[in-house]
Amino acid sequence: MADSKRNFVYGLHAINAVLERAPERVLELWVAQPRDDERSRGLRERAQAAGVRIQSVGGEALDKLVGDVTHQGAVAAVRPLKPWDEHDLIEALGQIAEPALLLILDGVTDPHNLGACLRSADAAGAHALIIPKDRSAAVDGVVRKVAAGAAEFVPVASVTNLARAIDLLKERGIWVVGTDAEAPQTLYGSDLNRPLALVLGAEGGGMRRLTRERCDFLVRIPMAGQVESLNVSVAAGVALFEARRQRAVQPGSRG
Repeated sequence: MADSKRNFVYGLHAINAVLERAPERVLELWVAQPRDDERSRGLRERAQAAGVRIQSVGGEALDKLVGDVTHQGAVAAVRPLKPWDEHDLIEALGQIAEPALLLILDGVTDPHNLGACLRSADAAGAHALIIPKDRSAAVDGVVRKVAAGAAEFVPVASVTNLARAIDLLKERGIWVVGTDAEAPQTLYGSDLNRPLALVLGAEGGGMRRLTRERCDFLVRIPMAGQVESLNVSVAAGVALFEARRQRAVQPGSRG
C-alpha cells in the first residue's frame, strides 16, 4: 500500500492533528474493526467530514502497514511534506515575515527524542528543524507518533554538511546559539530576541567540535536540582519557549 507519495501516521492524537490542521493531506484511514469508543468515532466523523476514505480492518492488517507499534487501532496514509535540503531552507527563510526561529539538532539518534523535539518546535512556533543526514534519527513512524502530529507541519531540513548549513544561516543574519552545561552565560540572561537558530547536541556527547565553533555564543540552562543535565527534548522545549517569551515581551517591560 505504501508508495513514494505518502507515508503513514498512526495513533489517534497524531491522526486527529493532521485532520484538524491539514485535512487535504490525509489520503486514507484504516481503523481496527473491534474499536468503537468515543475517540475512534470522533476520528471517523472528522475523516468523513474531510472526505477521507475509511476502511474497517482487523488489527493484523494495521500491523502489516506499520509494524509492531502502538497504533491505537488507527493508521492514516498522508501526503508527506516535501523534504528540505540546504537550498530549500535558505529559500524559505526569505519568505518568513517574522525573525526566524530555528532548531538545530546535532546528532540526536533516539527517535523518541527527535519526535519530542519536533513537538516542542511546533508548539513554540519554530519555522524549521535542521538535522544532519549522517548522524540523526530518521523522521519515521516512531518519530511521527511521538511528535503527535507535529512532524506533519514542521519542515525538517536534513543537510549533508551541518557546519556548512550553519555558515549559510549566519551569512543571512541568523544568530546561532548553542546550549552547553559549562557556558558562562545563562539562557535567561541572554538576548534571544533576534533571528535565531538554537543548537542542541546529541544525547550524552553534546555538539561536535565544528558545530560548537560556529556558534555565535553558548548558553546554559540553570539547574537547581541534583541532575547534571536535561533530556535533549526537554532542553529544546525550555530554550525554544524562552526565545518565544522574549519575543512577546515589549521593550521596557518585564516578562
